[in-house]
Amino acid sequence: MTEPAKASFGRRFLALAIDWYMSLFISAWITPKVPGGAQFFPLLLFFIEVSLLTILTQASAGQKLLRLKVVDFSTGGFVSPGRILARTLMICLVIPAVFMKDGRGYHEHFTNTTVVRI
Repeated sequence: MTEPAKASFGRRFLALAIDWYMSLFISAWITPKVPGGAQFFPLLLFFIEVSLLTILTQASAGQKLLRLKVVDFSTGGFVSPGRILARTLMICLVIPAVFMKDGRGYHEHFTNTTVVRI
């Protein structure tokens, strides 16, 4: 069996953008007239969507569209829900903004995960 191909930065970024804009759209639809009350709502929706879908299907909505999935870096297998939650929280805190030399972000090193193409 061949090893899955690592996802490129461009595909990963596009998947992240899809998830973020989806959260913004839903937030604007749910809270159209809440002045100031919806300031962090898109981020909360993003956290929930990415966490739940990744726990259930190994990929967020954006990753599914681009045929990507999150796997354990060492085994290529499933990632535990706790590690997915930690990974998503770090993404929300913008920790993965600085990538390391092997193309994986800090959030992936801390949770021993990686994103691969399906």
